[in-house]
Amino acid sequence: MSTNVKQMIEAANAAVPRISAAQAQALIASSNALVIDVRDAPEVEKSGKVSGALHISRGMLEFRADPASPYHDKTLSPQRPVILYCASGGRSALSGKTLKDLGYAEVYNLGAFKDWVENGGAVDHPIEPGM
Repeated sequence: MSTNVKQMIEAANAAVPRISAAQAQALIASSNALVIDVRDAPEVEKSGKVSGALHISRGMLEFRADPASPYHDKTLSPQRPVILYCASGGRSALSGKTLKDLGYAEVYNLGAFKDWVENGGAVDHPIEPGM
C-alpha cells in the first residue's frame, strides 16, 4: 500500500515529540543535547542557525547518524539527546523518525527555526560575503 507525504509526517509527529523553544533551551541547558539543523545549506547561509547547532541537511542525515557509515559524524550518538529543526517542522519530524529508526532513543522536534528566533533563542548568524 502506498503512502503520501502528509501520512509520513503524521506518523513522524506521532513518533517524535514536538517541543517548544523554551523546552529546547531547558533541555540544552540541562543535558548534552545536540541540536541539528536539517535545512538545506542556502537556507542556513541566509538566516544563520541555532547557536551551536550542527548543520546536517536532511539528505545526509542517515549517513552522518549511522555509526556503521563511512560518513558517520562522531558528534552523533544514539545515547545522546537530539533536538531537530527546519523551516516549518516537516523535515525535522521526518528526520526525527529516521533517527528513531536508527536507534536514537531521545529525539525531539523543535519545529521551525523562526519559532526559536521569535522566542529569543541565540543564533549563530552567517558571515557576510566578502568578510
